[in-house]
Amino acid sequence: MAEEVSNKQIVLKEYVKGSPKESDMILKTSSIKLKVPEDDSNDAVLVKNLYLSCDPYMRNRMSKSEGSYVDSFTPGSAITGYGVGRVVDSSNPNFKNGDLIWGITGWEEYTLIKSTQGLFKIQHTDDVPLSYYTGLLGMAGTTAYSGFYEVCSPKKGETVFISAASGAVGQLVGQFAKLLGCYVVGSAGSKEKVDLLKNKFGFDDAFNYKEEPDLDAALKRYFPDGIDIYFENVGGKMLDAVLLNMRVHGRIAVCGMISQYNLEEPEGVRNLFCLISKRVRMQGFLVPDYYHLYPKFLEMVLPLIKQGKITYVEDIAEGLESAPAALVGLFSGRNVGKQVVVVARE
Repeated sequence: MAEEVSNKQIVLKEYVKGSPKESDMILKTSSIKLKVPEDDSNDAVLVKNLYLSCDPYMRNRMSKSEGSYVDSFTPGSAITGYGVGRVVDSSNPNFKNGDLIWGITGWEEYTLIKSTQGLFKIQHTDDVPLSYYTGLLGMAGTTAYSGFYEVCSPKKGETVFISAASGAVGQLVGQFAKLLGCYVVGSAGSKEKVDLLKNKFGFDDAFNYKEEPDLDAALKRYFPDGIDIYFENVGGKMLDAVLLNMRVHGRIAVCGMISQYNLEEPEGVRNLFCLISKRVRMQGFLVPDYYHLYPKFLEMVLPLIKQGKITYVEDIAEGLESAPAALVGLFSGRNVGKQVVVVARE
């Protein structure tokens, strides 16, 4: 007889309009058997969740949307997102009890994952914190790697601008660009974050966009000769200002648009003609399209971490009950670095 345990969960109450609030989510307790049910496929694993990742794209899943690249959450059910867990039981011979994994899991203490497609087995735990697999060594790191190297096609000496640069992805793109020999500037929303970009992540410069009444003028100050590469995390007015400052044959990797996620009506973009006049390539991308490059990414980044050439900042929230506040905080810029929720430290 399988042991049955209580299972705390973070549940979405109902679909969200406008800015999400902590009260849109509730903590509830159910129960779960610590065994994969026999009627499940031979591709299921039961995991104990250790760390959860808070990511801006999750806002889109809190609203009812048709035709999105990712399904909406189901009100009344546990929220799902990227996380790190330990296998408790498995019907897939490739995943053994005790294996560590990262991938999509539930915002709960234990999750039955019915398909292992998209789950990654964690092989490297020496010299790196396990929580890094929610970010630097997980989805965010692969996003930064594929967006910068594959989408932007960077060259040494080019000028690179990154918005929301102190976030989970931006802080890495900036460091990759510096290692390649680029000139790198980032924008962020506080003095603390600007200092972090310049003093910890090694950006050439950075500015607080909230203190710049004219973003076009600010970009001309930092990039008098224009921008070769823009790593887009923000959208809206920032994108419009960047378009005016792109160089001929510049590239824009569209990773996210956090300024637009809570708006009922998205803002328009006025300066798209610049794409024509400056022959700029602007490309959106989704990280699952690049997961086949994950081994190549690890091969590059693990030695850089061990050599101290890549650094990473996490904002840690303790306990599953802290997850709603941690997620909501992303949209007011409350987090500094990658937002992680600790469910259990083993």
